[in-house]
Amino acid sequence: MDPKVLKLMSPEACERFARNAIRLGERALADQALRRAVEIRASSYGASTDAEKECLKAIFAYEEVLSKKNGKRTRATRTWQMIHRHGILASVERVVARPTETAGYTALAEMGLMDFAFEAVILRHPALFSEEAVAQSRKRLKEWGA
Repeated sequence: MDPKVLKLMSPEACERFARNAIRLGERALADQALRRAVEIRASSYGASTDAEKECLKAIFAYEEVLSKKNGKRTRATRTWQMIHRHGILASVERVVARPTETAGYTALAEMGLMDFAFEAVILRHPALFSEEAVAQSRKRLKEWGA
């Protein structure tokens, strides 16, 4: 990550930096600033494990996609409700276990953020999830060509 992006300490600073980078034609720097904003938000949430932190990054990345699509800050409200009810890892397991694919992956893929998909997180930490969730994640990522 570019040293200028690493110096950014708040999501708002990252967003300003990204807007300016886009205005100057520096798409790669804007993408790095977006990733930095996601990392900062996830770190501030208080995850207790690396897997939980990665799941949070996935949610915040999805919110970035939603916000860009809607033209205003948009939260993944239903996902947060599920997390408050069931916990981070259990919620991710529930989302991936659904018979239909998550809408988030397609949106993340369009912005080059596929590594933030829940399925990708599950495959990086398979011991923390059920065999069914791991198999479903493998299947989906294979179908998506990732």
